[in-house]
Amino acid sequence: MTVTIYPSVPVGTVKAPPSKSMAHRLLICAGLAKGGSRVRGVAPSDDVLATIDCLRALGASVDIDGETALVRGADPRRAVPGVLNCRESGSTLRFFTPLCALSGRETVLEGSGTLFRRPLEPYEDLFRERGLLFAKTERSLTVRGPLGPGTFELPGDVSSQFISGLLFTLPLLEGDSVIRLRPPVESRAYTDMTLSALGSFGVNASWNGDLELLVPGGQEYLPRDVSVEGDWSNAAFFLAMGADVTGLDPDSLQGDKVCAEHFAVLDRGHAEIDISGCPDLGPVLMACAALKSGGTFTGTRRLALKESDRGAAMAEELGKFGVRVSVEENRITVSGGAKTPSEPLSGHDDHRIVMALSVLCTRTGGTIEGAEAVSKSFPDFFERLKDLNVRMDVS
Repeated sequence: MTVTIYPSVPVGTVKAPPSKSMAHRLLICAGLAKGGSRVRGVAPSDDVLATIDCLRALGASVDIDGETALVRGADPRRAVPGVLNCRESGSTLRFFTPLCALSGRETVLEGSGTLFRRPLEPYEDLFRERGLLFAKTERSLTVRGPLGPGTFELPGDVSSQFISGLLFTLPLLEGDSVIRLRPPVESRAYTDMTLSALGSFGVNASWNGDLELLVPGGQEYLPRDVSVEGDWSNAAFFLAMGADVTGLDPDSLQGDKVCAEHFAVLDRGHAEIDISGCPDLGPVLMACAALKSGGTFTGTRRLALKESDRGAAMAEELGKFGVRVSVEENRITVSGGAKTPSEPLSGHDDHRIVMALSVLCTRTGGTIEGAEAVSKSFPDFFERLKDLNVRMDVS
């Protein structure tokens, strides 16, 4: 899909889409509960549909009625061996890997795109230390348990998704477990979101200081009626355009709610911003810096481990706007003064790159190729832009 956006001033109010991150978590908890649950406010993005498919593969029943998921949970230990299709969702893959190791049967997790080029080493190390099967190819991962309770050591600076995957799984084991993190710990807010989701379904796990999580075993997930809150991560693209966004909780645990503070800092001039705790904001913050007086972003190392190498991708595309970008191992510097792009832009098969470029194009105009990538997290993104009076052609 190719989208040409013309310089426009967004007018009106847009409602924040449901949080993809929290939808994953609440759906998984519902899928592990004994009995029926309702998860309200579920948007059918590709990533969320991947999680629903995997729950079904493990024996759960999931029916979608509008934006409500009716879920009847199942015990993964009794699942018939099969294949879980994670599509291109890193969250889904990392959340389900330890769940698939609850039984002693082989389970295959498949994916598409760049999914299996993203890091899985923390799980690989844990599985092999315990003598469990962990066989990875370019398109799949095969695992076999049974996983037992104990102490699990993880790096704190690769992805919180490994921590969350264990947090979903360890309460179902017979004994107590401990998750120990090697500093530095980044993206702690996402771990806190997982703890909140667990608590909503009657499961207890807690921090013991800054580097350790205590997870009692022998617990059961209880059926619940819950709602998914608005998504600060995707709302950030509208906020960057100056649009009014409703449906956001100012007291949310989502780490990306810091976007509003970062946008205000960039408004005041060239700024240095640490994004180690909110790497998903990297592309949109770089776009805003390019429109203003520039910015320097630290804690950028993990941008290379996403759907694309987001630092390199944004550097390439911002160059088409006449913006200079310096990409170092853990630092990116962006100059300001973006102009109308000299050639068509590429979405790099990455939803956040496409949406960040859209922010720029509302000011400068421009054509984005591969714009269909937004379906990964925000399928109706361009419809929402049209509702804000942003002029565009879609082909």
